[in-house]
Amino acid sequence: MPDAAPPILAQFQTADGQRTGPPLSLPSDVTPEQLTVLINSFLANDDPRPYSFYIDDTEIVRSVDADILATSTRSTEDTLTIVYQPQAFFKVRAVTRCSTTMTGHTEAVLSVSFSPDGSQLASGSGDTTVRIWDLTTETPRHTCRGHAKWVLTIAWAPTGRVLASGAMDNHVRLWDPLTGQALGGPLTGHKAWITALAWEPVHINPRGTRLASSSKDGTVRVWDTALRRCLFTLSGHTAAVTCVKWAGDGRIYSASRDKTIKIWNPDGSLYKTLVGHAHWVNTLALSTDFALRTGAVDHTGRLPESDEQAKAWALERYQAARGGAPERLISGSDDFTMLLWDPESSNKPVAKLCGHQKLVNHVSFSPDGRLVASASFDNSVKLWDGVTGKFVASLRGHVAAVYQVCWSADSRMLLSASKDSTLKVWDLKTKKLKIELPGHADEVYAVDWSPGGDRVASGGKDRVLKIWKH
Repeated sequence: MPDAAPPILAQFQTADGQRTGPPLSLPSDVTPEQLTVLINSFLANDDPRPYSFYIDDTEIVRSVDADILATSTRSTEDTLTIVYQPQAFFKVRAVTRCSTTMTGHTEAVLSVSFSPDGSQLASGSGDTTVRIWDLTTETPRHTCRGHAKWVLTIAWAPTGRVLASGAMDNHVRLWDPLTGQALGGPLTGHKAWITALAWEPVHINPRGTRLASSSKDGTVRVWDTALRRCLFTLSGHTAAVTCVKWAGDGRIYSASRDKTIKIWNPDGSLYKTLVGHAHWVNTLALSTDFALRTGAVDHTGRLPESDEQAKAWALERYQAARGGAPERLISGSDDFTMLLWDPESSNKPVAKLCGHQKLVNHVSFSPDGRLVASASFDNSVKLWDGVTGKFVASLRGHVAAVYQVCWSADSRMLLSASKDSTLKVWDLKTKKLKIELPGHADEVYAVDWSPGGDRVASGGKDRVLKIWKH
């Protein structure tokens, strides 16, 4: 008969340090499934919820004995604090096959994006057009012509009623996704090409009429898309603005090649400048990005009946994503590092995330805000703790630069697109490659996972758009 596992003394605790229940004597071979039953009974959950468990920032995957006691200096004599974190109720299935290859663009596909409810898909290309695709038949629906040069960036209004595009011709254009027609003429004013677009969140403005655009000319312009005019220009950067984000508190974040990040108040005045990078800042991500992107639409796909209801639902989802703490910001740079910021409380970064050997091209917070993924030209994707900035894992497998990363809606999987022509799906539980998706004939520049999790779209240098499903 095998020996009984020695007991351990354990205390449950939430991520923000509050104790749950009394200290317990548990067998040291206790598994995450058994801990889940325990914590659900402590919290008196009517519907059992899935949880993940951590001791000293190490996740318990097999058992406390195998994952913690066997690999660290902790012993069965210590009182072990078990930090529990709720996981998403729903599970997204990994995409495994290419269901359709959609041709139509005559130059590289530079951006792809699903609408907030996942019902529509748009792509921007070097052939100067924006295309809107029908997802039920997986065929082209509309070709939006109007730009004179490459379309560099596209962004859906969080209401899903308008699609914005920015191009090398210095113009921002607005499109009606149902008809494919241009909504008026171009929004003009920028002196150089458009680098990024960001819409005002639904819970601040449920009509979704205000849009921010950043440009190589060093400015950010805020537009009223209903009145079709520039409300104000945010000029303070001394070089190209590479990225713009509209945060849930109404402030606008801009990153620039002048090595700084500037935060602007909703009225256009400068709130603060964040200094810390030693080279161009390429990319920004907010811990609430997923909630801001999807607005009032959650994983059930229910749609609000009015603007007021949309505003209330979006506010509820945004507050849940914040979890009682301020929004966190992460910036990635040509100096090979990322900086994690808590802009509300400090002008200094919370942590400096070092480890990449080449420039950081893209960063993204997981939908639950707990992890950050970074894509770099050093062929790797790295994972970091979204609160402390601590290094978690390196995901290796790509054989060329990684251009973009994208999370599944349940935060359990990550997708990366690379110069090596493949997409890779990574499993966050094992921190290993789950599925490789070859199929593109050349570099993959853009990828998006639909908010509902049912499909992935990717585009790149081979001029086709591929839809991937389970």
